[in-house]
Amino acid sequence: MAHSPGPTSGFSAPGPQALPAVTTALRAAGCVFAEDEARLLVEAARSARDLDRLVAARSAGIPLEHLLGWAEFCGRRVVVAPGVFVPRRRTELLVREAARRARPGDVVVDLCCGSGAVGVAVAAAVAGVRLHLSDVDAAAVACASENAGPTARVHHGDLYDALPSALRGAVAVLAVNAPYVPTDAIALMPLEARTHEPRIALDGGPDGLDVQRRVVASARRWLVPGGHLLIETSREQAEQTRTLMTVAGLAAQVVRSAALDATVVVGHLE
Repeated sequence: MAHSPGPTSGFSAPGPQALPAVTTALRAAGCVFAEDEARLLVEAARSARDLDRLVAARSAGIPLEHLLGWAEFCGRRVVVAPGVFVPRRRTELLVREAARRARPGDVVVDLCCGSGAVGVAVAAAVAGVRLHLSDVDAAAVACASENAGPTARVHHGDLYDALPSALRGAVAVLAVNAPYVPTDAIALMPLEARTHEPRIALDGGPDGLDVQRRVVASARRWLVPGGHLLIETSREQAEQTRTLMTVAGLAAQVVRSAALDATVVVGHLE
């Protein structure tokens, strides 16, 4: 997205009549989906002045979801605060595969949960699961707590260190969207992601697999016999991720979705 300074005034009202001017401003700033984004910003604006602010911020590269305060994911609105990782549509494959393997009463853990979008979507798809979510980032934990509701438990800490010890050997589905962008590739990401989302949610180390290695290495201690570990990864990294699981004693397979341009590796503790 190429950014222009954006307007500082000129939208006389935040109603539908402002749509053409807002669309034009966003298109000039390089927004690919300018018309759709304009509609959402107009709907969100409380006044003409607020609309000016929103359009200027979006034109400057602030993620749309951070301006709206929510992201659409798996047909739901998920609260996303500024500075929190925005869930991507491709991660719906992780939800789909996790939900296929979860049953009512199962312990489901959303590790590296960010806003909690994955865990919340799995719980919505499979009624009665016992949902736990955790993240190392305090802002993400706050969002996850708001999204997850009163029946889920949200934990703050580094990977498994955040989880209650009572969950050892009890987790049926462990869904993980850990950071997997190689450090040197972060500079190639869209400006709004690398500038406005936490680096800790993006940077997977030199080959992108540092956090995945830590997740896989300890997974067996937490999974119930027959349990599943599911990790989102890239097409290029998938075989490495699968090998990590195989070496750790899990039967692993790669699942891909061309429609979502998504890849998930599924490990099974037999």
